Parts: sequence; C-alpha cells; structure tokens
Amino acid sequence: MTSTQEQNISKPKPDQLQQEIDPTAKMRAINVDVWFGKKQVLKSVNLTVKPNTVTAIIGPSGCGKSTFLRCFNRMHELAPNAKMAGQILLDGKDIYERQIDPVQIRRRVGMVFQKPNPFPTMSIYDNVAAGLKLTGTKKSKLLDEIVRHSLEQATLWDEVKDDLKKSGTSISGGQQQRLCIARAIALQPEVILMDEPCSALDPIATAKIEKLVIELKQEYAVVIVTHNMQQASRISDYTAFMYLGELIEFGETRQIFEKPKNKLTEKYITGEFG
Repeated sequence: MTSTQEQNISKPKPDQLQQEIDPTAKMRAINVDVWFGKKQVLKSVNLTVKPNTVTAIIGPSGCGKSTFLRCFNRMHELAPNAKMAGQILLDGKDIYERQIDPVQIRRRVGMVFQKPNPFPTMSIYDNVAAGLKLTGTKKSKLLDEIVRHSLEQATLWDEVKDDLKKSGTSISGGQQQRLCIARAIALQPEVILMDEPCSALDPIATAKIEKLVIELKQEYAVVIVTHNMQQASRISDYTAFMYLGELIEFGETRQIFEKPKNKLTEKYITGEFG
C-alpha cells in the first residue's frame, strides 16, 4: 500500500474507540503508547480482555500487533530502547507498577511464540516441567501429575506418553507447538498470549491448534495475534483490528466481520489492502 493510499484512508478519532469499563475484565490496556528509541509504534491503544474468551488481534504486517501483545506480560521491555506509557491492568492492578516483579507477571500471563521453541537439550517431560522446577516445585509425584495434566490439556498426552524421555525437538512441528502450550499451561497462568502460533504449521496441525485454543478458553483468557482473518473469525469471541500502531476497531468477532463500523476495517477485511 502506498503512502498516498494510506493518507486517503480515514481513521477514527480517539474518542470513537473508548470502551466501557468492565469490572469483570481480566486484563485492560489503557492509553498504551510504545516507542523503540524515537520511533513510536503504538499510539494510545485501549483494549479489554474478558475471562474465558478468545480475543484475536488482526491487521497488516508491521502494524504493532506483536508489540502490543508483548505489553501484556512485559516481554516488550526486554527489547533494546523499548519504552511504554499507559497502563496494563491484570485483575484491576497495573502490572507496570515499580514493586511488581515481571517474572511473576509472566507466570500469570503465559506466552506462546510464532515458531515452536521447545528447549532442544531437554526431554518432552522436562520441557513441560522446566518452569515448575525453576519456581521451586521438586516433588516427583506432583511434577508427574502436572506434566500429565498439562499435556492432556494441550491434547498431546496420548501422542507422546510413551516417549516422554525423547527430545522435545524429536516430534513434529505441530506437536512441538502444543508442547510449548503445555509448557505454558504447567505454570497455571490466568491468561495465555499467542503470537501467530500457526504461521509455521501445515493445515492439519493448524486445525488441531485452533481446536485447542477454543478448548483453552474454558479455563483461561486467550489473546491471539493472527494474520489469518479466517482463523480469527473461526476461533475468537472478540476481534481487534490494528493499523499503523492504532486500534481502529474492537468488538464482537461476528460484528467486526459482518458489520464493521469503520471503513478502514471493512477495506482490510474485504482484501482491499493487507
């Protein structure tokens, strides 16, 4: 898309994006601005994440989706020259307050990345148990129970139960991604963030991950960044459309895809740009 075309697309005024304060919200982003050095990549973004729902974040490449997702568990601040303004609330408390330990936030808000990243030197079992051991869980029986439960939740147990001592990288790409989901689940998070978890997978593996995401919302709030609009429409309850670092429209997925309120959302969904 050319810069001239970008200038001709109308954007909503900030007050059009104000969302009602929901006391039941699991997480809320309030006026979030992010810079990398002098470059501002997010501009006054507001978003509400409800418990037991899947929220999809869509938009063209480079619009700030992944950066915004990483703000929810303070992963973005690990990048050089990163700076954030605004608030991210978890159960009503700002996770960026000085006394808050980011490690504890990342335990409560788990993350699954774009490419499967099991620890290559660890077994399937140890991949799932790694975070538990680091946080002090040592009893073998308890570890066994949590590892099995996590792999069952990730719909992987039946496929690997006889191979738990094999390397985490010895299984297929789709299985590795579900192993990474099991690793996140093992720490008993309250929110699971997923950054394009199916982009490196084939259609069969993708279908399994999509089914798993829908099942996971029974126990967690899930936020997923996806470049696949069909995927967002299939698995999410709410959808946020971002463009050039701004949140253009947010609402129930069906409304966003069938009756978008903003012309820019409509142009993106109908494929006029991407």
